[in-house]
Amino acid sequence: MKAVSLALAFVLLTAGATLAAEKTHDHGAMMTGGAGPRETGQATFAAIQEIVAMLDANPATDWTKVDIEILRQHLIDMNNVTLGAEVEAVETEGGIRFSASGDGPVRESIRRMVMAHAATMNGVDGWKFVAEASDSGATLTVSPPDQASMVKLRALGFIGVMTRGMHHQQHHWMLATGMDPHQ
Repeated sequence: MKAVSLALAFVLLTAGATLAAEKTHDHGAMMTGGAGPRETGQATFAAIQEIVAMLDANPATDWTKVDIEILRQHLIDMNNVTLGAEVEAVETEGGIRFSASGDGPVRESIRRMVMAHAATMNGVDGWKFVAEASDSGATLTVSPPDQASMVKLRALGFIGVMTRGMHHQQHHWMLATGMDPHQ
């Protein structure tokens, strides 16, 4: 009896997942009965896929303003900075100056990302951000509001600082839908 109950529960769960997949046009879930793999295999692809699914699901999407390629270029910048930048950190009076450098496309990605992030995050929670372009990339000087935050800044390092703030997802949406004020 227990085996029959478990089998019935599985069938109902699978049927529910399949109906939900059909309602949202999730073709992968429809093909696997909802129990298949969920990961796309690559984070940049997944971020773009998420935005495209949101656009597809919104009947009010103005497709004349959508630009997925600009989002892709931004995600390339994020990848270049995360994986390709070389960073030197030097403590200053009350902060840390990060010198991020790279060649070619990595250098240009560093400049775009550091300048934009400093402008977005300067003043948030009392942290000060000053960015300057350099010949090899950019410098980012971060000054936290107190000594306890200085310990946190040391632990975060450059890439941790670059990830702070839950604005990234909204920024991706704005890029894709033509609403980004920086473009």
